[in-house]
Amino acid sequence: MVERWNATVGKKDTVYHLGDVIIPRKSLPILERLNGRKILIKGNHDQHVKLSEWAKYFEDVRGAFFHHGDSTMRGGLIFTHVPVHPSCLSGHYLGNVHGHLHCHQIIDDGKVDRRYYNACVERHNFSPVALEDIKAFFKGHDGTQDVQHSP
Repeated sequence: MVERWNATVGKKDTVYHLGDVIIPRKSLPILERLNGRKILIKGNHDQHVKLSEWAKYFEDVRGAFFHHGDSTMRGGLIFTHVPVHPSCLSGHYLGNVHGHLHCHQIIDDGKVDRRYYNACVERHNFSPVALEDIKAFFKGHDGTQDVQHSP
């Protein structure tokens, strides 16, 4: 995974790690080998590590991150570990980029819910996902309740 990370992430890139970083704690020093400016969105399995320990490897530790829309994507995205409730998206965010579910996706009425993007490594060849790929996923989607099949 370190090789795949470093093949994807440059030394000056910013990575928002969506939690459940590493188990067991004795493996934390592996994080020193990863390229980029790392920001942690804490996951449920990250609660046992003290902030002072995370600070050695991450520039910041947060509960969520909000990416404002730009000229290539109308609307904002909220990055979290656990997917947010659909009512939290409506009128606030175009979509939710999340972790926690490993290889699973959020399904609504038998279809993949396009308001959610699962960024777990199990879904992406055990590599980080580029923001441009995430924007492409949400391109043309207006954040309403319409649910479509995933590409």
